[in-house]
Amino acid sequence: MTAEDWLPAAFNRGWIYRDRVQAAQAGHRVSAFYAQRHRHSGAMVWGRRLEAGEIARNGEILRLDAPLAAGDRLAWHRPPWLEQAVPAAWTVVHDDGDLLVLDKPAGLPVLPAGGWLEHTVLRLLERRHQRDPAGIPRPVHRLGRFTSGLLVCARQPATRAWLSAALRESTAAEQSPDREGQRPSVRKLYRAWLVPGRLSLEPGASLQISTPIGRRPHAQLGWIWCAAQDRQPGDLHAHSWLTLLERRGAGDLVQVAIGSGRPHQIRIHCAAVGAPLLGDPLYLPGGAAAAGSLPGEGGYRLQAWRLELQRPEGERLVLEVPEGLGEQGA
Repeated sequence: MTAEDWLPAAFNRGWIYRDRVQAAQAGHRVSAFYAQRHRHSGAMVWGRRLEAGEIARNGEILRLDAPLAAGDRLAWHRPPWLEQAVPAAWTVVHDDGDLLVLDKPAGLPVLPAGGWLEHTVLRLLERRHQRDPAGIPRPVHRLGRFTSGLLVCARQPATRAWLSAALRESTAAEQSPDREGQRPSVRKLYRAWLVPGRLSLEPGASLQISTPIGRRPHAQLGWIWCAAQDRQPGDLHAHSWLTLLERRGAGDLVQVAIGSGRPHQIRIHCAAVGAPLLGDPLYLPGGAAAAGSLPGEGGYRLQAWRLELQRPEGERLVLEVPEGLGEQGA
């Protein structure tokens, strides 16, 4: 990737985060409300933001840390912040004038969230297609920032609605993708490099992983998604099917199909069976999260490699990334 393929670090224009106070939160002070709502900052930091005039209640700028009432409307006017440089070049794998499938580079966020607003696939598509007579393609699903590969977008709202429903249906079924007689309308296959020698499989053999995924305490975030080895109320059932493709000295190449769309599912499930993604700083063998790491940190190699899509008119579209992880090497 050349320098021209990168979006340089730049300040955005800031953003307004809007919230409404619920009955259970009545009586809480503003700083406590925000410290609970946005765990990246403590009450003292929110107090300073109040003093700076960044927070409004019911349209009025607040300066004091006042108690809240049910129904209060809050607005945090976050000042412009610096967004890191990101890769901004991708390969178009398919474009029929409505459906657009691109090969997203690792390191580029899909949608605005957290520290990302302008340096995202969505904003880049809006800028690059603002004069497109067919309309602006918008992502239909998410991929993690450091997950590369096939990202499905669509220009027409009806197409996005159909694809979203098809994706939900394909994951909600939670059944083996190889089950005879069953063929979901959407099937996604991923590939990843794992820490070598941890899987008790021969090349070509498969393993089903059904470890639940749940929220557990985390020193920096308050809570984090990880393997729920100790079952608790609220844990989510999750199913993945892992196939060992190849062993190399630097890592094991696997293919993964998921039957449920849980947060960080592939990273968590591989770690849960003792074989974390190679270079993943967050998920440890067993599926617990490292206290000093965050979900947005990269270093691992995970790719949305293949997409099979049954279109409403009957055509079955099969797409693969131009260069898979196997060709790239561990």
